[in-house]
Amino acid sequence: MAPRPLLVLDGDSLAHRAYHGSRPLAGAGGRPINAMHGFAIMAIGLWRAEKPRAVLACWDTLTAPTYRHELWPSYQAGREFDPEILEQLDRMPELCEALGFAWAKGAGYEADDFLATAARLETEAGGRALVVTSDRDAYQLVSDSVAVLAPRTGGYAPDRIDGKEVVERYKVLPEQVPDFIALRGDPSDKIPGAKGIGAKGAADLLLRYGTLEGIVEAADELSLRQAEAVRDERLALFRRVATMDRRAPVKRPRDNTLDQARAAAYAREIGDERLAERIAGRG
Repeated sequence: MAPRPLLVLDGDSLAHRAYHGSRPLAGAGGRPINAMHGFAIMAIGLWRAEKPRAVLACWDTLTAPTYRHELWPSYQAGREFDPEILEQLDRMPELCEALGFAWAKGAGYEADDFLATAARLETEAGGRALVVTSDRDAYQLVSDSVAVLAPRTGGYAPDRIDGKEVVERYKVLPEQVPDFIALRGDPSDKIPGAKGIGAKGAADLLLRYGTLEGIVEAADELSLRQAEAVRDERLALFRRVATMDRRAPVKRPRDNTLDQARAAAYAREIGDERLAERIAGRG
């Protein structure tokens, strides 16, 4: 029998999905709780569906730069968040504790890095991991023992992304994803990529030459335009920015499970009676 998986949640991804996909919701003291409500509903639903040995929610620290910002100062430049979601993101660790789930957050690291490290630790221990995120950068984590669960709208079961599905979607192998992002670029993260080489061009080059280094070594075989583009010395930096850090400061979590009594009490404390009912299985 296969071991029960570690369920690793990209907390920020799910919280933003909940916040932007629902109407405003006020809780105790008039404080906003729609992101907290939606995140909890998704986390509990995934826990019930996947029956994991443990749940670990990973979070960004928005008040501190990461090595990515130091390498590429334009990284994620211009992102602004509503104060209503920022307040709720600050409260998410206490929500996770009330649910009975582990969480990871630390200055200088993104949620991505905790996802990657947790998946590595779980597989090294002989287990398997399910990484829940809408961020396709996480495709680089996919292996025989790691799959990505990509949430879908409408309450449908998430898409399950394995190695075959990564190739279907990106036309590259999971381990080639950081090279692919470096070449293609990523507008949401302000990574420009190689000039004139889009997704198809990046995938074609990686299919032929395997890695960014292999492409650069074979530049003389390319068109003049492509050769100039792949010789951009910034590409190695872009790949570093796109690569999730698998050595972030997080430990493999112990087995955990939903603490219904504590979670329901916390939901009532923050003024979310509907969530309390859902936790009890009555909503």
